[in-house]
Amino acid sequence: MAEAERIIGTPDIPEAEGHEGAGPEKPEASGSPESVGPDGQDAGDGGSTVDRSPATRRRRIVLLFCVAVLAYLLDLGSKMLVVAKLEHHEPIEIFGDWLRLDAIRNAGAAFGLGEAFTIIFTIIAATVIVVIARLARKLYSLPWAIALGLLLGGALGNLTDRVFRSPGVFEGAVVDFIAPAHFAVFNLADSAIVCGGILIVLLSFKGLDPDGTVHKD
Repeated sequence: MAEAERIIGTPDIPEAEGHEGAGPEKPEASGSPESVGPDGQDAGDGGSTVDRSPATRRRRIVLLFCVAVLAYLLDLGSKMLVVAKLEHHEPIEIFGDWLRLDAIRNAGAAFGLGEAFTIIFTIIAATVIVVIARLARKLYSLPWAIALGLLLGGALGNLTDRVFRSPGVFEGAVVDFIAPAHFAVFNLADSAIVCGGILIVLLSFKGLDPDGTVHKD
């Protein structure tokens, strides 16, 4: 029997079927490269296809600072105009009694809160700026870049008043001028801070982190 098999021989078998056909299938990876979180772990169903290249991070940082500079310049310019044209004058009615422009000096936090803690609010604003600068090192999310830019621009706007306006360094009063009916008087920096904070809350509810990772609770 063995002699017959030697004479007849066996049919030729290609060394690898991949020469003319598909090779053996490889087991699928547990997650695509795009769904891997920044710590190297699979992001699972909640993962997001985020480009975490250095170029993407640089673009997000540039966007953050562009938004911050725009918010800061709008706030600074509006305050300079208010001090020059509106302070010590009668309020300007925009929509009757519902909305007026009325220049006041606020030694407290946003919307006139906590006037006895000017130095503390100055320290808080400076701390917020430092925290945002640290977060920028791992920033890959576009909406987070916009939100942090609004926070940074608003914090810088009010911090500028506290440092350079009277009655003294780190004790300066912030210029407020937007006066809705039955509401506190505020400025554009306050508006930027509130809008940035609301956007951050919404992003947190959606499970989106600054590094672009999407997670589910």
